Amino acid sequence: MNQPTLTRRALMLALAACAGAAAVPAHAQDDYPARPITLVVGYPAGGSTDLTARLFGEALSKRIGERVIVENVGGAGGVIGAQRVAKARADGYTLLLGASNEMAIASLINKAVKYDGLKDFTPIGMISTQPMVLVASANSPIKNISEFLAQARANPGKFSFGTSGVGTALHLSAESLKEAGGLQLVHVPYRGVAPLASDIMGGQLQFGVFVLSSALANIRAGKLVPIGLMQASRAPLAPEIPTFAEAGLKDVNMDIWFGLYGPANVPAPVVAKLRAALDDVLKMPEFRSKMQESGSTVAAPGVDLAQFQRKETEKYKRIVEFAKIEE
Repeated sequence: MNQPTLTRRALMLALAACAGAAAVPAHAQDDYPARPITLVVGYPAGGSTDLTARLFGEALSKRIGERVIVENVGGAGGVIGAQRVAKARADGYTLLLGASNEMAIASLINKAVKYDGLKDFTPIGMISTQPMVLVASANSPIKNISEFLAQARANPGKFSFGTSGVGTALHLSAESLKEAGGLQLVHVPYRGVAPLASDIMGGQLQFGVFVLSSALANIRAGKLVPIGLMQASRAPLAPEIPTFAEAGLKDVNMDIWFGLYGPANVPAPVVAKLRAALDDVLKMPEFRSKMQESGSTVAAPGVDLAQFQRKETEKYKRIVEFAKIEE
């Protein structure tokens, strides 16, 4: 047998092997999902992101007929969990319940964050948003927005506000308030919500910014006084709390948002199935009811997450530059 024949036969065998290999992923995409899906959360159990993931995972499991396993990979404000998904196999079986902190803010303030919130992920769709609220101690003489603005402007640098960390959405919302209101307030970062709430209720700190759902129990119990929401419209869960936008600070409009992501380059057929399933989940009355009870506003089906995230990132970038925030 001459060399050209060997070469042609080797080429034919190689092409056949490639065709067979290509057929397997295509078949797997047709059958997707054929096994449980891991939904990574970049925070410990019990927080607002974890609760959103568990409610969404339960509803998604019913919709696709496969188990959705929530895996908490906490650390670095959600960054470690996001990195885990960015490096995962792009087959649709490892997904991320991503929040605004790790997907849009972290890379703006921390040079150690090496991933890009859009380029290194496949944005599948929006899930929900949650409002943030500025609160005061029950013992504070300041009880509403007008009193807060008047006192803060009359006493520049005298008042402090706490958040759960530098560069979080909570921190950025307060910096947005400072910019819009021409206020001089001192930021006091905490390691988590629990010690922050304790210090405000104990009178060691004047103000704090919380996700509404994490502060609402203490607000309803009279232990915290809600000053105002950091978004444009009132929250259905607590319609009695006014917004700073109502007081004329239209630029104070920021909430925490949650979206579904996969690693970069998830096959298009898999993405299409996940987007269809996500849209169906967002329409489920039971899911919507549970999310609203948790303080969330469910996103409308079909939101372009990539476009939304780009706009949000530009907004965060401007605030980070205004406040000179860096970790």
